[in-house]
This record gives sequence, C-alpha cells and structure tokens, in this order.
Amino acid sequence: MNPLRPSDLAIRSLGPRTIESPLNRHFHELGNDHAFYSDDQRILVDHNLTSLRAAIEAGGDLPCFELAGPRRRLFFRPEETVCAVVTCGGLCPGLNDVIRSIVIQAHHRYGVARILGIPFGFEGLVPEYGHHVFNMTPGFVSNIHRFGGTMLGSSRGPQSPERMVDRLEELGVNILFVIGGDGTQRGGLAIEAEAHRRGLKLAVVGVPKTIDNDMVYMDKSFGYDTACAAAVEPIRAAHTEARSARNGIGLVKLMGRHSGFIASAAAIASGEVNFVLIPEVPFALEGDKGFLEVLRQRVVNRGHAVVVVAEGAGQEHLEAAVGTDASGNKKLSDIGPFLRDRITDYFRSCRTDLTLKYIDPSYMIRSVPANEQDRIYCMRLGQNAVHAGLAGKSGIIVGRWHSSYVHVPVAVATSARRQVDTTGDVWLSVLETTGQPATFR
Repeated sequence: MNPLRPSDLAIRSLGPRTIESPLNRHFHELGNDHAFYSDDQRILVDHNLTSLRAAIEAGGDLPCFELAGPRRRLFFRPEETVCAVVTCGGLCPGLNDVIRSIVIQAHHRYGVARILGIPFGFEGLVPEYGHHVFNMTPGFVSNIHRFGGTMLGSSRGPQSPERMVDRLEELGVNILFVIGGDGTQRGGLAIEAEAHRRGLKLAVVGVPKTIDNDMVYMDKSFGYDTACAAAVEPIRAAHTEARSARNGIGLVKLMGRHSGFIASAAAIASGEVNFVLIPEVPFALEGDKGFLEVLRQRVVNRGHAVVVVAEGAGQEHLEAAVGTDASGNKKLSDIGPFLRDRITDYFRSCRTDLTLKYIDPSYMIRSVPANEQDRIYCMRLGQNAVHAGLAGKSGIIVGRWHSSYVHVPVAVATSARRQVDTTGDVWLSVLETTGQPATFR
C-alpha cells in the first residue's frame, strides 16, 4: 500500500452543523456531558514506534483517522430526515444486525421518523426491476438479528448512478446507508458524486462488509469471527472422516478469494489441520518437496491428514477463468475439485491407497446468524454510521482501527486489499499449529 498523507484522510461534510443533537438531553440526564466527539479527535494510522519516530523526524503532520461517534451539533434535523438502507453483494453473518442497529439508533435515539428499506441491493433503486421500497420501524426489525442473510435482500452488479439518484431524490432520502464490500462502497461513492454534482444534500455512509476480512484499514470486518467459528465444524467433520479411514484425507475449501484469513484462523482454532493453502503463498505440486509428495508422506507415516484450502489459492496451477462476475471481480477457477482430483491421481500413481472426502461448506457458513461477538460489533458499527450520517459526513465508511471506531474515506478503504502477512505472527502460528513446511517447492 502507498503511504497515506493527511490530506487523503479528509472527511467531506455536507455543510455547517447548526442543529443541536437530541443526544444532548440524553447525555445530560446521564450526567455525562463529555460523550460527544469533535472532528479534531484522531487515531494514528500507524502506531508503530519505529514508524512514528521516522515520521516525526521527517516533519509534517502524521496521517490520522477521524474518530467516529456522536457530534454535539448535527447537519440534518432528525425529525425531518429520511434515511434509507441498502445491502449489496454476497451474504455474510451480521447483515441483519447492522440493519437493525441503524433502524433502532436512528428511530429511538435521534427521533428519525422515516427509515426506508431498499430491496435487493442497488436494483431496488432502479424502477424497471419492479422492487418496492418499504418503511422500517423498530418493531419491524426487532427479531431479524436471530436470522442469517439479509431481510432486505441483496444483488450484485452496478446500476446507473444517475437513475439511482433520481430515485433517491424522488423518495426524499437525506442519508443512504450502504452495507457491502469494496465494489458496493465504490457504487455508493458514485451515488454521492452524482448527488454532489446536482447540488443535493445527500449523505452516503458505508458499513463495510467482507467475509474474507480483506478490506484495508480495519481491525477486522463484521461476520469474520462468526465465519471462522462456523468453519471449524466442517474441519472437525473432515478430521473425523480422515482418521476413521485407512490413509484418510479430509479436504476442506473455505472462503478467501485473495486473502487467507478465514483458512488460517479456522485452522488455528480447530487444531486439527495439517496443511493450509492460501492465495498469499504459492506452492509447487510436484517434486520431492512439492505439496503432493509431502502430503503422501504425512499420510503414510501418520495414517491421515486434513487439508484446508482457500478458494483463491493455487490459481497458478489452474487454467485461468475468463471474465468477471456480476460484482466485477475476476472469476477464479475452482481449486477444490482440482486439488481433490490431483491428490487422487498422485496417490494412485504412487500405488498408495487413499480415502479422500471433499467438503465445501462456503454457502452454509455465509448464511449463519452472527455470533455474540459479531453482534456487538455490528451494533457499534450501525450506531456510529447513524452518528456520522446525521452529522452530514459523506463518502465514508465506518470501521474499527486500533480498537477505536473511525471514519475512513471510501477512496482510501477501497484502494487496496488486505492480505495475510506471510512474515507475520498469524502465518507463523499457522505453520506452528499445522507443522507444515514453510514452502512447498
């Protein structure tokens, strides 16, 4: 990633904040008049001491994120404000929790009277699709956090910013909350740019969603903890199958197009995985120290093995897929069946008996409800998104960085992908937990 400059982290506001927040009354009743945040309260982007010393010696301001949280004065008058919520892209644990948090926070804490649900992603803002926008109340969303998926529905793919802004203007929307990944957030930024071009006072606030945990400048993404916990169960099943058969192998494919965070964390959590293959670490299949022979030796010597592979791993061994998916992501070839077949063929060529069970639980993991830890995180993200929107912040996502909730410009948050540091402690822990070689070559 390129180094950030302080100017890269400037947050756009729709205008001066002149309206007293209704939270003034709530905080005063609690005897806490200091719960508000000002725009000059900041969190360092890089808090490494060596980096700080170098930056201070070089002179100039240090790059910092603006702290998220309630502002004493607002841009929008809550009782006259119309909010809308949209979810886009693939499913992820916690989507309903974020929706519920936004609705409850906006209605009960600020007194926003109208909160609209946009059905089926950005499609819901294009009339030709025939989707109907509906009102959301606290009663309407009271139990949705108990279920997986998104009660709004979702879709992939871009829509015309001009058409979407036409619809938002027609609906009288003042704040649009966009819940989705990097492509979705870029779509939200296009909406904001079109509204700005027209002179509309429309705030666009994002809550970033990426089950792969690969968005930069975030401690983690919501749903990630739940996904890792859910991934342990198919690993357990694979281990049971493998050790219950002579020369048994359990092969599990997990999510991770470009980043191996889920595969790594689930392997460490289970303690039953012998090999982890992730996109960040290329590997050789053939040769005495290639993956296939090392795997065979493990099975011959120990009787069984469990392999976890991230979906984006090993693409160098497959014929490249053509085109992109509806979200604009480059299509991947399917490593799971490829690896299953190559392992089977290799053992056969070596005249080594094999019982292999292949498990792909991806959609089962994506669809589960959020666990308690993720629910707390989703509640906090939704609350801070509402604080930002009513203060007139726009073109931002709300994230958590160094354990503090911050505002990150969408352009910064979508500028790169976060990946497992193969020289860092997470990958070292994987190697120590599995006992696998550092490389297959």
